Amino acid sequence: MTDNNEYRQQRLENLEKLREMGYKPFGKAFKRDGNLKEIREGFAEEKKVKVAARLLTIRKMGKSIFADLSDGEGRFQLYVGKNQIGEEAFAAFKLLDLGDQIGVDGELFTTRMGEPTIKVASWELLSKSLLPLPEKWHGLQDVEARYRQRYLDLISNSEVRDVFNKRIKIISEIRSYLSGRGFYEVETPMIQSEAGGAAAKPFQTRYNALGEDMFLRIAPELYLKRLLVGGFDKVYELNRNFRNEGLDRTHNPEFTMLEIYEAYSDVEGMKDIIQGMIIHVAEKVFGTLQVGEGENAIDFSLPWREATYHDLVKEKMGDDWFDLSLDEAKAKVDAAGLAIEPAWDMLMVTHEVYEKLIEHTLIQPTFVRRLPKQLIPLAKETEDNSDLVDVFELVIRGQEVAPAYTELNDPLVQRQRLEEQAGEDLTKIDDDFLTAMEHGMPPAGGMGVGIDRLIMILLGADAIRDVILFPQLRSLKSKNECVEEV
Repeated sequence: MTDNNEYRQQRLENLEKLREMGYKPFGKAFKRDGNLKEIREGFAEEKKVKVAARLLTIRKMGKSIFADLSDGEGRFQLYVGKNQIGEEAFAAFKLLDLGDQIGVDGELFTTRMGEPTIKVASWELLSKSLLPLPEKWHGLQDVEARYRQRYLDLISNSEVRDVFNKRIKIISEIRSYLSGRGFYEVETPMIQSEAGGAAAKPFQTRYNALGEDMFLRIAPELYLKRLLVGGFDKVYELNRNFRNEGLDRTHNPEFTMLEIYEAYSDVEGMKDIIQGMIIHVAEKVFGTLQVGEGENAIDFSLPWREATYHDLVKEKMGDDWFDLSLDEAKAKVDAAGLAIEPAWDMLMVTHEVYEKLIEHTLIQPTFVRRLPKQLIPLAKETEDNSDLVDVFELVIRGQEVAPAYTELNDPLVQRQRLEEQAGEDLTKIDDDFLTAMEHGMPPAGGMGVGIDRLIMILLGADAIRDVILFPQLRSLKSKNECVEEV
């Protein structure tokens, strides 16, 4: 079996032959008339065009060559005739390899088979490909190789390119929707002295110039609330968060999060925004409110279901659940097949029930309301029950997509909640944020949207890695070391 080194050597030999014939293997800029999709859409017989793209196929037929170009947006056939471009240019074209980037000057026509084609008048070599592309008919099949060498995945699998084209459009429409509602997009620090705004393990780094340990942010929340204090009434940030935790089907340690805050609003205002935003995106990008197929099919038509956290738990575990003793609850959970820690209290046992037995069953859009206060220290209590907070978690296809709160704006209560969460390590409390709150933070609604998860749902993807261009993977060096240790 021929390996890449042999292919590379042959391509290097072709490169030298082309160089000897006066073709620079890594050429200059080439002015195009448009991408291949635009050329096809503007097709007219005998129209002069200039295009640049990658060679994907070459079919040699004596004094003629047919080839296919691809630029990611589309494909287009070339006809290269010896009589049209001259003997030397024709001989040089025969030295090209699949994957080479070329520029073409030619004329549009339709073949007898009805295929729109460019009749080449001249061509330039723009970049020589020294390594072969994945096998022509089967593409890049190995799943890890697809993630690790995403550039080859994009070249060989058109459906993958379509996924990321749609991702780009989804994010663009999110921005368009929020801008149309008067929100300002802002940027806040990704390197922070305190990783606050969520309960998660941060990545730690060292700021040499300041001589301080710093953290990659786990959420932008506390800085966006500072902006509410400063008078920015409608703000959002769409950017990266980092959490030094596990990798699985729905988690990547570096992920895209949208956080939205609106002064003088509340959780009901956030509900209106998320419903409107997702419906807007579905209609603009997919042209329908029904997305996915089979068990992944989702209907975004209004109204969306609402259910309280306590009612969902009682539906699963019985109406008497919250009247049970801790020992009785643990016995019931054990009978349901869940493994729990001996030190867990009733709150933790209940939340394990919700996360393991309930959440994944919520397929159609569902607002889970009125959660226990201890789970969400940054939200305001409900007016009728001080043990609950005025929040929702939007769950779709069994995944939490968007938690939203009526934000807590009492700095005294906020300090107390953060101290309870920090336990003995009070250094984790962001005192600068509390100082900002003491200058008067307006009542507000706030929401976070997991963009990668939302895109998974809209596209019917099964794994978060399928919608992230370059997902986190174990390095090849580290992977090889693990194999050697075994």
